[in-house]
Amino acid sequence: MRQISIFLCLIVSEIFVQSVFCQQKLYLLEIDGVINPVIADYISENLKKIPEGETVIIRMDTPGGLMDSMHQIIQSILNEPKPVIVWVGPSGAKAASAGVFITMASDIACMAPGTNIGAAHPVQIGGIPLPQEEKKESKKDTMEEKITNDAAAYIRAITKEKNRNWKWAEKAVTKSLSITSDEALKEKVIEFIFTDLDDLREKLDGEKIKKLGKEFVVRTKNVELVKKEMKPFKKFLNKIAHPNVAFILLMFGIYGLIYEFASPGIGFGAVVGSVCLILAFFSLQLLPVNTAGLLLLILGILLMILDLITPSFGILTTGGVISFIIGSLMLFDFPEKFLRVSLSLIISTALFTLLFFVFAVKEVIKVHKKKVITGKEGLIGEKGVAKDKDTVYVHGEYWSAKLDETDSKSGELKQGEEIEVINVEGKFLKVKRVKR
Repeated sequence: MRQISIFLCLIVSEIFVQSVFCQQKLYLLEIDGVINPVIADYISENLKKIPEGETVIIRMDTPGGLMDSMHQIIQSILNEPKPVIVWVGPSGAKAASAGVFITMASDIACMAPGTNIGAAHPVQIGGIPLPQEEKKESKKDTMEEKITNDAAAYIRAITKEKNRNWKWAEKAVTKSLSITSDEALKEKVIEFIFTDLDDLREKLDGEKIKKLGKEFVVRTKNVELVKKEMKPFKKFLNKIAHPNVAFILLMFGIYGLIYEFASPGIGFGAVVGSVCLILAFFSLQLLPVNTAGLLLLILGILLMILDLITPSFGILTTGGVISFIIGSLMLFDFPEKFLRVSLSLIISTALFTLLFFVFAVKEVIKVHKKKVITGKEGLIGEKGVAKDKDTVYVHGEYWSAKLDETDSKSGELKQGEEIEVINVEGKFLKVKRVKR
C-alpha cells in the first residue's frame, strides 16, 4: 500500500512539473537587415515586456547598422533579467559589424552552419562618419583612432563579461577579422552550432546561465514558442528607414509640390507631395544624413525651378543638375552600400529630372516667343467685318475703328467690307481693308 502511495505521488508530481513547464513560454524575436532605430525599439520594447525568467531567442541576419541603435539593443540584452539567446541563422546568414557586438552581448551565442561573423571595424558600424582626408603615413588619423579604441574597449568588456574570446573580438574591431561558424565555435567566440530552431530547442534545454546576480535555467522543450512579430506600422517604418526609400519619397514629395504649383487643381499633387515629404523627413531623421548633401540636393531642385520662372536658356538647369547629383551622392556619406543611396537610382533620377526640366524650359521659351493672344494686343493681325464707317466686328465684339491713312484714299469704310487690325490706339482699332 505504501509503495502504491509513493507511486501515485510521483505521478502527480510529474504531472505538476509538466504543467508548470507548459505554462512557460519561449519567445522568438527576429532581426533581418540593417539595424536602425525601428529595429532597436522593437527588440528593447519586447525584451522589457517579456516576463522575468522566460527564455528569449533573437534570430539574426544583419550586415550591421547604426551605432546608437546597436547600443540600445545591447543595453536591453545585458540588463533584462531573462536568458537571451542570439542565433545567427538560417544558413547563409551573417552577423557583421554591429551584429558582432549584439552576438557577443548575448547570454548564449549560437550560429547555424554556413554562417559567418566579424568585420566590426567602427567605419563599418556607421553612426559617425570618419574623416576622409588624406592621412600622413607616419601619423594615423586621431579621430579614427579614438573611435576604434573606444569600440575595441566596448567589445572587450562585453566578451570578458560573457567569458568569450575577447582577443578575437578585439581583432574583429581593429583588423576587421571575419570567421565562419565552425571557426567561431573552435575559437570560443560562440557556444553552439544548431542547424535550425528545432535543433536549438531540442539540445539547449536545461542550460544554466548566471546574470545580474541570479541563476536562470533555459527552457526550450515542452514550452510554447511565441513569435513576437513587429507591428504593421513598425514594419512600414522599418521599410522606409532605408536610404533608397527615403530618397524616392523625397523626390516624389518635391515633384508633387512642383506639379501642384504648376497646375493648381483639386490638390492631388499637394496632398501626395506633402505626405511623401513628411514620410521622407521621418525616414531621414532615422538615418545618418549629411546636411550639406541634403541642402545641395534641394538647391539643385530650386535652381531648376528658377529656370522655369526666369529662363536662362539652360544655365540654371545645368547647375541645378550638377548640384542635385553631388547632393545625392553626399546625402548618406558612408562606405557601406546599405547606408548609401544606390548610384543607379541617383543617375536615373537625375536624368529624369533633367529631361523633365529641359522639356519644361523649352515650353516656357515657346510661350515667351509666341505672340500675345489675349487682351487688346491679341487683336493685332485679326480680321473682321465693317459694320459702318466707324465700327467693325472683330473676334466676336464690336469695336470703334479708324481707317489707316494709306487706305483712306479709297474712301470711307462701307458695311460688309473685310478688314484687318494693324494696331490698337486706346479705345480705337486701326484697320485697313483686306485686298482680294
